[in-house]
Amino acid sequence: MPAKLSASSEKIKTAIFAGKILPSMNFVEKVWAICARIPEGKVVTYGDIATKLKSKGYRAVGMAMNRNPYSPDVPCHRVVGSTGKLTGYAGGLDKKAKILKKEKVPMANDNTVDLAHARHRL
Repeated sequence: MPAKLSASSEKIKTAIFAGKILPSMNFVEKVWAICARIPEGKVVTYGDIATKLKSKGYRAVGMAMNRNPYSPDVPCHRVVGSTGKLTGYAGGLDKKAKILKKEKVPMANDNTVDLAHARHRL
């Protein structure tokens, strides 16, 4: 039987899915909340999320994506490298590319995302 979340944990989880940042959230939870805002057919970079959080920690954003327990509801597959290159995904890069193509994200033959057309402004 899964453990019950505390009331505050449940409130944070609800906020994450709504894409809302609460003062009580830690950095990782804020990253997930921002990620939840990325619409289908769009992507952001790790740096975009870091900048939104007034941080230079794009690698920390990557680590948060790696720990995302809410995928695909919190769509970490929509986060790419600064050049549009696909990077880290638990299901593998081929699966990440397949999902993004299904979502109609414009990509080159080498599976690099066309950021000029696919980038979501946070």
